[in-house]
Parts: sequence; C-alpha cells; structure tokens
Amino acid sequence: MSTTVQILDKRTPEEREREFLPGMGKPWLLPFYDLFAQGAGVRALHERAAALADVAPGESVLDVGCGTANLSLAVLRAQPAARVTGLDPDAAALRVAARKATRRRMPLTLVQGFADRLPTGDGSLDHIVSALALHHVPEEGRLLFAREAFRALRPGGTVTIVDFGSSDDADEDADAGAHGHGAGHGHEHGREHGHEHGHGRLRGHGKSHGHGKPRAHGPSDLVRLLTDAGFTGAREVERVEHRFGPMAFVQATRA
Repeated sequence: MSTTVQILDKRTPEEREREFLPGMGKPWLLPFYDLFAQGAGVRALHERAAALADVAPGESVLDVGCGTANLSLAVLRAQPAARVTGLDPDAAALRVAARKATRRRMPLTLVQGFADRLPTGDGSLDHIVSALALHHVPEEGRLLFAREAFRALRPGGTVTIVDFGSSDDADEDADAGAHGHGAGHGHEHGREHGHEHGHGRLRGHGKSHGHGKPRAHGPSDLVRLLTDAGFTGAREVERVEHRFGPMAFVQATRA
C-alpha cells in the first residue's frame, strides 16, 4: 500500500483572498496545537468519531476542518485501507499534518479549501467526518456545508460530526467554560459585521470567548441542517461529558 502524502490547493481565485481563523487563534500558536489537544484529552473524541463512522476498506473519507489531521489519522488507525482526504484552509496546519502522516507512514491526501465548497465531485465520497470545527461556522456557512455534504456523498454515504453540544439545547446562550480545541482563540463571534473566513467562520462583533467555550449551537441545530439538506435519519447518536463541556456526536445518511 502506498504511503504517499500530498498537499493540493483546490481554492478558487476568490477563495485565495479569504481570511481564516487558525486552530489556536493565532498562527504562532500552531506548534502548540497538538500538545494542547493531547493534554486536553481530545484524542478520545477523534477515536470515537472514527469508530462511529465505521469506515470499510477502500472507502473514501473527507475530513472537513482537518487542521493537523488528528481525526484523519484516527480514521486511518481504525481502517488503514481507507482513502482519506483532509480539508482545511490553513496551509501551515496542513504541512504539520503531512509531516505527521509521513512519520507514521499513513497515506493521506490534504487539500487546502473551505467547508462551504467541498472540492470533490457529486456522489464521490463514502463518508464525511468533522471534529470540533463546525461550531465556528455561522448559520449560512453551516447550511452550505450541509448541502455540499449531501451533494458530495454517494447514496448510502454517511456524515459523522463531533462538536460542542449545549448543556440545554433549549438555551444555547451559554458561553462559559473552556474552548475545546484552541484555548487562546481570542476572537469574537458575531453575525452583523464579521468577516467570513476559515471554514466559513466569522471574526467580528459579538461575544468574545477568548479562552472560553464558543456559543454552542447544539446537536439539534446540526440535525435540523442535515435533515433540511436532504439527509435521512439525522440524529445525535451519542453524547459525552468532556472537560470542556458536553460533546455531541451527530450522524446522518444520504438516501
């Protein structure tokens, strides 16, 4: 089996002008990202998401918002014969991901691009996975992601997402707690005057979370978005209490 690792730039000319939010909030913090994730116990979330995805040999997987490829590598550990691609706008994070995959001799394709325009053909994927990325995406960007996921998956293909779930889905205004995969983000969430960046993230006016947990959209929001995009059986399949708060695992199938 080939262990080739490659990085492709699939951004459009317009997307090359888009700003994005690095995983740790500031580019100079990137070297500490994996140390933080390890100390924060995030690996268990990636491993559980990979197990729930239940990828079969030879199946194609797209990891949306892959960052330094922790979820991508978890999928490959669970199923070494999978064909995995990681998607992220951060070229520096993708270079780290490539080094990690090369050291582990794991075949991985890495693509620079955005969650609201998946650079893959219609019905070309068996699985889409994402971990701790979509909470940064404003409603419009999440809507586009859901539609893109439905377009890109083959019939019977699945999407598996792990992200923050609000402690009470009826009250999604809680902002306390620590941020799950990037303490020190130091950015603000907002809708009215923000600039879209990253996977459709916003940097603008709103409630600052700094070291705090971002506003939790809750699993019901993801379930609604996936259902509205055409998926069947969209549901929260599992929830765990993490040191940063409740984490929800959401899955859906493309009919």
